[in-house]
Amino acid sequence: MPKMILDWKTANDFVVDAFKGVGVPEEDAKICADILLESDRRGIESHGCNRFKPIYIDRILDGIQNPVTNFEIIKETPCTAVVDGHDGMGQVIGYKAMRMAMDKAKQYGMGMVVVRNSCHYGIAGYYPTMCTKEGMIGITGTNARPSVAPTFGVEGMFGTNPLTIGIPTDEEFDFLIDCASSITQNGKIEYYARIGEPVHPGTIINLDGNSVEGDAGEALKMIRNGTAALTTLGGIGEDLGGYKGYGYAMVVELLSAALQDGNYGKALNGKNEKGEKVPYHLGHFFIAIDTNHFLGEDVCRKKAGDILRSVRASKKAPGCERIYTAGEKEYLIWQSRKDSGVPINEAVQKEMSKVRDDLGLTKYVFPWEK
Repeated sequence: MPKMILDWKTANDFVVDAFKGVGVPEEDAKICADILLESDRRGIESHGCNRFKPIYIDRILDGIQNPVTNFEIIKETPCTAVVDGHDGMGQVIGYKAMRMAMDKAKQYGMGMVVVRNSCHYGIAGYYPTMCTKEGMIGITGTNARPSVAPTFGVEGMFGTNPLTIGIPTDEEFDFLIDCASSITQNGKIEYYARIGEPVHPGTIINLDGNSVEGDAGEALKMIRNGTAALTTLGGIGEDLGGYKGYGYAMVVELLSAALQDGNYGKALNGKNEKGEKVPYHLGHFFIAIDTNHFLGEDVCRKKAGDILRSVRASKKAPGCERIYTAGEKEYLIWQSRKDSGVPINEAVQKEMSKVRDDLGLTKYVFPWEK
């Protein structure tokens, strides 16, 4: 499908106004917009404008996500906190929780905040980046609706559960690993369905234990109705290390529920026994480590940069021009997009126009309508 470029200012202003239009307070709407568009800035289109309407706007209108966030601190110590998000805006909850962890880390060296009863918090990499910008190491993870099968299983029992870590460097970009513990994620399958790309072999398993291939839209329906599931990193079985992705997924599941007494597994599928939509009640965790409580930010940045440069300078495979380190490709995409805007595919163009019309935001005229 053809894509059109929407400049960053218009994209940001529209997203903020749309969130405000469904009841999100202005300051919270700005946080949500910044996190959502950060996905597109990094080229992670599966979590940017592609998910703006179905994951956030529609859930608010369906009454399963609260536009006004009640960030309740259930328990707090100097280095830790437990927060109940009361099904508010996941981005707002995530931003405040990581900020709290960072404040604790600055005083005591490390801080950890866990959250229950939250909603989808957007691109996980945003939160460790909050830390790296201030010379800290940041770690976060979140559980999600059950769509991934355990090794030797075929039933979706846990979410795509990203384990995301950011470490400051002395380069123009920090080290940031932000990926699901499954081979792919629901947002990517949704994106494939929108652009007409088939699912990749080995990424989805059906109830017979076979790889699902072909139409992404049909595969997504199978995942939703429980007749297929995503596979963990390493793929089906143990031959290529699928048990490793399974293990990391369970680490995230445990840290997203055990410390905060939160929901897990099939309790996160967003539907009750009657099939009616209900809040997702997701859990997250946020860890901040202040490098100045060790040998200092400068030492950490220099050593981390040296390590990354040594890896990128190592011998390359035949036909490969360069070796990348985590966070580099996203930085390069931002450099290529910063003076233009967000690429919007045809399906999302229609969704944004519909949100505009439904909310009466008539001052916005999009480039695909000219």
